[in-house]
Amino acid sequence: MEERASDLDAENRMLRQAVASTPAIMSPASENHKAHESQATPENGKTTNGAMKPMIVDRDDDIHDNNAELPTSNDAEAEKQQQELLIKCISEDLGFSTGRPIAAYLIYRCLVHWKSFEEDRTTVFDRIIQKISAAIEARDSNETLAYWLSNSCTLLLLLQRTLKNNGSAALARQRRRTSSLKSPKENQAPGHPERSVPDGRLVGGLTDISQVEAKYPALAFKQQLTALLEKVYGVIRQNLKKELSPLLGLCIQAPRTFVVSPRGSGSQGSDIAQQASMAHWQSIIKILTNSLNVLKSNYVPPFLICKLFTQVFSFINVQLFNSLLLRRECCSFSNGEYVKAGLDELEHWCHWLTEEYAGSSWDELKNIRQAVTLLILEEKHSKSIKEITDDFCPALSMQQLYRISTMYCDDKYGTLGIPSEVVSSMRAKMIGGSSSPSVQDDINSFLLDDDFSIPFSVDDISRLMVHVDTADMDLPPLIQEKNGSPFEL
Repeated sequence: MEERASDLDAENRMLRQAVASTPAIMSPASENHKAHESQATPENGKTTNGAMKPMIVDRDDDIHDNNAELPTSNDAEAEKQQQELLIKCISEDLGFSTGRPIAAYLIYRCLVHWKSFEEDRTTVFDRIIQKISAAIEARDSNETLAYWLSNSCTLLLLLQRTLKNNGSAALARQRRRTSSLKSPKENQAPGHPERSVPDGRLVGGLTDISQVEAKYPALAFKQQLTALLEKVYGVIRQNLKKELSPLLGLCIQAPRTFVVSPRGSGSQGSDIAQQASMAHWQSIIKILTNSLNVLKSNYVPPFLICKLFTQVFSFINVQLFNSLLLRRECCSFSNGEYVKAGLDELEHWCHWLTEEYAGSSWDELKNIRQAVTLLILEEKHSKSIKEITDDFCPALSMQQLYRISTMYCDDKYGTLGIPSEVVSSMRAKMIGGSSSPSVQDDINSFLLDDDFSIPFSVDDISRLMVHVDTADMDLPPLIQEKNGSPFEL
């Protein structure tokens, strides 16, 4: 943790220094005047005022080539056209190649090819962020959001494994000096040649691309991409909650058609009536399944899907539990049976989902599950407070148990509820354990809060995502049409 904090401090310090040291932009007139004063002589490579003329090396030429030409306006125009082509490509849904998002890999390989990560000034990062932001503005399309969730997560992983902080600058410079003494063939990793192939695929993996020292634009791009990823995740989560909310309000109280078969009987008519009354719960299952299919079809990493459903089930728990404790008519025996039947449907869905995607989703429902257990508990009048708190409802607070016990009624069999002496003990424990200035405020603090946090970090992405590689990636048709294009990396 200390090492991670140190890296973050170094990265933020570098960003602040880069902003503070950014030179002012000169007007064309002043630039021409300065250029006139410092004209170079071809004989000694010095300017007329005695300063050394800076050497400009083309990034595609070998550093030892003394005959390298200076970049021309045509080179700048060519790179600008290549950037335009990239922006045009990512404006479309490029799809996936063997489960890998093409847009993320295409952006990454272009940035590596242009050496954009090592630039002190460039506009390409801002243009990419603006294009992605514009694409996700249509928040009603979960398909588009899932597509960019997958791409931004993969691209962020690639950046995390490529960019390094300023603290390793000296080592990076030493490695570059060492590698520059080798021939191009020696610099290639065995078995991962960098070449273009005629069928329009990217060949070459991440193993042959070394880490680079992150400059200010690259670090800012990484932070902006992280913010975009969190935004897309939050919008998808909020859209799913909006779909579920109306149904959850209908699932907390049993409809009149709901019938639970008596113990030991198998009445076909009652089973049909029960299935009809479970329509709202089935709609919830359908929404969850559709969301899962959208996420999986866009190859969103399983750990992100797991995080999403865990938080959604936490939301279901909060909505059902709070509604139960706020509505007296819901704290009945028959209503407990109805909610229990719906929770059983969710449990079956979690088992079908498998642990890879479900994670701890079922455990997130512990509050409403234990509240329902208390509602349908037989022979409540014979239970002690220790049995209730230790055996049946260990996750519920004393305030929550007191609230349920005082509102409960058996509308089906007319049996007795929690004994009055147990209820009095609950109240005494609440008052005795109260730490708030107002005892009444503490007694009423029985509601649950929803979780709006982002449950993952950049380190989680690096740790939990499977190995990624750019080998054998299919190029978009628009790129394949550009024969000899530097996109064929």
